[in-house]
Amino acid sequence: MRPLRDPGADVTAEELVRGLRLAAGGRGGRPRVVAIMIASVDGRATVEGGSTKLGHREDRALLRGLRAAADCLLAGTGTIGAEGYARLLDADQRAAREAAGRPAHPLVATLTRSGEVPWETPVFSEAGVRKQVYSGVPVTAPAGVTDTTVEVIPGAGARAALEHLHAAHGIRSVACEGGPGLLRALLADDLVDDLLLTLAPLLVGGEGPTSLSGPALEGPPRMGLHDVLRADDHLFLHYTR
Repeated sequence: MRPLRDPGADVTAEELVRGLRLAAGGRGGRPRVVAIMIASVDGRATVEGGSTKLGHREDRALLRGLRAAADCLLAGTGTIGAEGYARLLDADQRAAREAAGRPAHPLVATLTRSGEVPWETPVFSEAGVRKQVYSGVPVTAPAGVTDTTVEVIPGAGARAALEHLHAAHGIRSVACEGGPGLLRALLADDLVDDLLLTLAPLLVGGEGPTSLSGPALEGPPRMGLHDVLRADDHLFLHYTR
């Protein structure tokens, strides 16, 4: 990736993630939250039902680098199911975390108000990956789902989930990978500290999901543009609270 202000200098995904200083933690008794999203130029968050065709190798490196650096990966149940979450980190990333005295994988957390969870997604049966499900109603993980804890929180609120992750699991940093409904809930409650938005050079059209979904946000909230980088025709925008 190259900063637009200095096109002769390269910035790696590792350097960009390091600059986020995730170990510093968040504010107000909760973890620091970094949201990472990708969208087409016309704002669509998916192509043919998923985000893969929007991506770029640098975007994928940034996603996996943020996962490797964060204590927790937070995603909505719809995103986990649609993207088929599995094998979240590469072997060298797992080894680096363990060498630093950290679990090989970040904790994977998700929220559901209805109690519906895509248990068939591979990540739920992967041993050694801690999973935390926050539900608005009682729900039981089926047989074969390993290392999963379910916490019932009325309304399955994002703030309550983040506070529980911090208090019960010592989580200092969260990488939120969406989807649009979860990101809106975090923004509505002023819970996003950094937003990393990749703009893909595609015009998708149609009626597919956008980066945010749900009612209009009051305000609306405003974030400051911290940095702009480029990889080929993809733009990487870093916004801060």
